Amino acid sequence: MRKTLGWLLSLVVLIGTTGAAASTAQAADATERAATAARPAAAADIKDQILGIPGMSLIEEKPYPGYRFFVLAYEQPIDHRRPSKGTFKQRLTLLHKDTSRPTVFYTSGYNVTTSPRRSEPTTIVDGNQVSLEYRFFTPSRPDPANWSDLDIWQAASDQHRLFTALKKIYNKNWIATGGSKGGMTATYYERFYPRDMDGVVAYVAPNDVNNKEDSAYDRFLAKVGTKECRDKLNAVQREALVRREPLEAKYAAAAAENGWTFTTVGTLDKAYEAVVLDYTWAFWQYSLLADCAGIPAAATASDQEIWDTVDTISGFSAYTDQGLETYTPYYYQAGTQLGSPDIKQPHLKGLTRYGYQPPRDFVPRDIPMTFQPGAMADVDNWVRAHAERMLFVYGQNDPWGAEPFHLGYGVKDSYVMIAPGANHGANVAKLQDGERTLATARILQWAGVAPAAALTDAGRATPLAKPDPQLDRQDLPREAQLRP
Repeated sequence: MRKTLGWLLSLVVLIGTTGAAASTAQAADATERAATAARPAAAADIKDQILGIPGMSLIEEKPYPGYRFFVLAYEQPIDHRRPSKGTFKQRLTLLHKDTSRPTVFYTSGYNVTTSPRRSEPTTIVDGNQVSLEYRFFTPSRPDPANWSDLDIWQAASDQHRLFTALKKIYNKNWIATGGSKGGMTATYYERFYPRDMDGVVAYVAPNDVNNKEDSAYDRFLAKVGTKECRDKLNAVQREALVRREPLEAKYAAAAAENGWTFTTVGTLDKAYEAVVLDYTWAFWQYSLLADCAGIPAAATASDQEIWDTVDTISGFSAYTDQGLETYTPYYYQAGTQLGSPDIKQPHLKGLTRYGYQPPRDFVPRDIPMTFQPGAMADVDNWVRAHAERMLFVYGQNDPWGAEPFHLGYGVKDSYVMIAPGANHGANVAKLQDGERTLATARILQWAGVAPAAALTDAGRATPLAKPDPQLDRQDLPREAQLRP
């Protein structure tokens, strides 16, 4: 009996032990499954993530140390108000560092550069950079092109739609930036979609509020630099018009050699005068006061010396059909919304035949143009009243800064700063010490990456990325200078 009872007890213990072991194993298995489910899957390659966006396609990937660099195309509506009108492919580039870093949204307002480049804010925040080609600059042009679809709201909507798609991947802070027409573009984007960006850095952005009143440019050109330099430039400009006949003969020979034609502007004579009238403006746009030493003395200069200095600074190819073709979208916008300078240059009285020619003269006649005088006034009023986390940087000697953006009393955490002695290449690095560190600190804070030291003392704010001469190089055009 005791044997039987002992056996039964042993059996009960065995069954209980087995059941407990089974339960423990099941529990452990469940725990492992839960842990496995909780573990994030290996992140997809960034290229696969980007190409997973509907409408995104790869043109090419180029290697660059420390980054992934992609040239891409994104399908956009021709008309964001009426998507049924069709789509076009808009080119962009992506300089990818890490999705944990902030992203800078850059545009030049023109064609995108398909070589790796890094804007100043990207260097400051050590982030990613998305660079978007402006609509209607080839190849980002609908075919056929309805030019009425080229305006600042449609371009801002291109940026908004791309940002919305990329924000799912790059979910840290974003800053919009650009220089010249790109600075204008960043500002217009903020005006129409003020909730997208965490900050805006607009470099040398013109603000031609009233296209019929351009006396600010005349006052600027009458005082910029030194009288000695201004007189030297004015004398060369006069001499180029006095010697119009022999210099136009050189122009005709250059046109024949290079295959230049003048259908859009009308005649070689009109193109020649347009180039010469750009000369002083173009000098101050891209040269420094010290460069005046290289300008020839007009009275003793040879025809070749006059030709060379005008060609170097203004560019005789600028108003040929071939020179204008790339920039047709800009001149169209200047003649429909942006406005353009009309300067008097009294020192040329009696020598000019056409005066400052309007943008209409630089756009093929089969493209209709009607100016919208309220477009820039709307943006100007919005910036004055509603700017928040916006920084405008101008160059003291840049003629495009003669009509800048201004800030009103209602703005928040926004600034206008001027780099002393700087031209159209002005940036944060060229500001005076106090403003440079303040601007750097604000950009870092807007991007959400300000070090603790910079938060407590703006004077300790410095760029987070190491300089890279190739990556940080500015690609500035050197022709058709009466263009931002």
